[in-house]
Amino acid sequence: MEKVIEKGHKKVSEFKEKVLDLRRVARVMAGGKRFRFRATIIVGNEKGTVGLGMGKGFDVAQSVEKAKSSAKKNLIVVNLKNSTVAHDVDAKFSAARVLIKPAKKGHGLKAGGAVRSVLLLAGVKDATAKCLGGTKNKLTNAMATIEALKKLKSQKS
Repeated sequence: MEKVIEKGHKKVSEFKEKVLDLRRVARVMAGGKRFRFRATIIVGNEKGTVGLGMGKGFDVAQSVEKAKSSAKKNLIVVNLKNSTVAHDVDAKFSAARVLIKPAKKGHGLKAGGAVRSVLLLAGVKDATAKCLGGTKNKLTNAMATIEALKKLKSQKS
């Protein structure tokens, strides 16, 4: 599904990526705390395909690489109408609730935080979104946005 273009010796993917969240997490053992890094990454081609991945590793680079490969495995195709969503859609994931509404061409993307990042990489240019849940957690807000995008129905022309 992924196109890889070779430029010289470097391979360039068609997907753009954005590190949404990077945290240091700990596991408590008998000898003390064992620290690792957790990365949350969004990948998308800005043409209707987007994915979210999470990875843990002993250093930042390792966790980012694992999250990137996880995101590419979890790609979804979004049904877009021009540069917006076809209809109002809302979804819930854990404590996060997201509402996405379509907007006219030229209106722009009115959304914040994790929701904005997911919608931009999905290719939505004109829409309004609101986080209605009681959490500020970027991972759950992004997951709720992905669930909302999965609910979109295709337009019959």
